[in-house]
Amino acid sequence: MSFLKKTQEYLGGVAAEAKRVTWPGKTELWESTLVVISFIFILAATTLVCDKVIEQFIRFVHLGA
Repeated sequence: MSFLKKTQEYLGGVAAEAKRVTWPGKTELWESTLVVISFIFILAATTLVCDKVIEQFIRFVHLGA
């Protein structure tokens, strides 16, 4: 079987699967986007706090030694 034939069959399968997908509506998409953005901000804040705690601990150990 040739490369071109395999590629055509693969793309045909991809198109068939894409037709079966249930795409989210605007409301669901907007809500999911807000959840993701909120999670990113929470994760960034958590990372910042952990970074500052570790930084202060390292300064304390360095100055105390």
